Amino acid sequence: MGQFSGEVIVLMQTEVRYYSSVTPQNVDWLWYPYIPYGKITVIQGDPGEGKTTFLLQVAAKLSTGQLMPECDQSTPPQNVIYQSTEDGIADTVKPRLISAGADCSRIAFIDDASSPLSLDDARLENAIHESKARLLVLDPIQAFIGTETDMHRASEMRPLMHKLAGIAERTRCAVVIIGHMNKTTGSKGVYRSLGSIDITASARSVLLIGRLKDEPLIRVMTQIKNNLAQEGRSVAFEIGNNSAVRWIGYYDISADDLLSGGKQQDDSKLEQARILLREALATNPISCTAGYALCKRNGIGKRTTETAKQMENISSVRMNDGWYWMLEEKNCGQYTHG
Repeated sequence: MGQFSGEVIVLMQTEVRYYSSVTPQNVDWLWYPYIPYGKITVIQGDPGEGKTTFLLQVAAKLSTGQLMPECDQSTPPQNVIYQSTEDGIADTVKPRLISAGADCSRIAFIDDASSPLSLDDARLENAIHESKARLLVLDPIQAFIGTETDMHRASEMRPLMHKLAGIAERTRCAVVIIGHMNKTTGSKGVYRSLGSIDITASARSVLLIGRLKDEPLIRVMTQIKNNLAQEGRSVAFEIGNNSAVRWIGYYDISADDLLSGGKQQDDSKLEQARILLREALATNPISCTAGYALCKRNGIGKRTTETAKQMENISSVRMNDGWYWMLEEKNCGQYTHG
């Protein structure tokens, strides 16, 4: 008989499940088709392009149950965790939330003064459960990586993003992370994210925010990745004084055009839009809705309309019942610019 070596081999049991045991679920959306619940969404763009302003607007609307732009399905007011490391809470974040019309009693943050948060921090999931938050914003992602982690190394970022995705799935909370873009040119938007490609790979939706060279006041949000639905149309907005935001709506530009600064517009349509707006505003202001409708009836898109508006020195002013357009020389300063 052979001698027993004494070595014990332990076989690990593998848990195998079949898809027949899984109950199908529909994807729930905070804002269809841009921000899903229970998943990670990445919002990227160059510094100063309006990423934080955009997310504060989303948080404010969610906190009060307002409709998201170009969306016809509202929800009751929901709680939000907005975790920002680049802006002061008292002198920047809260004033901008107030300007956005937020219910600040529904928007929380985690006090991490004694110990910085990280993407796999248990406090994130605990805070979501405690506050019953439906949206968690981490602004920017670089601040939650940790000094010992290289965000450009897939082997280090992949487990962090996997754990964050697990938090989103277990809590059914929409997790949105804000990131900057690298300096690479000529690449698709999904490859312009700063850090490992695993950051955008783990996200089910990736949004890009930028502005056109010839329209610096206008920001455009365009979707460059969507694993859960058809990619959404681009949406534009204008940032005015005191971070006031005027939503323009769907905008005729692609992600590639936005990254390259935009294509040349049809000069004939532009001139037509200038004439239409100049005549419509000759005597009195008109609502933004009426202005867009006028141009649309004549086959003119919102991007061309906005360019014509700037060339004609037309201001967007907020009155009691909404936003209006007014020729600059007729605006005596009694209204709020946007």
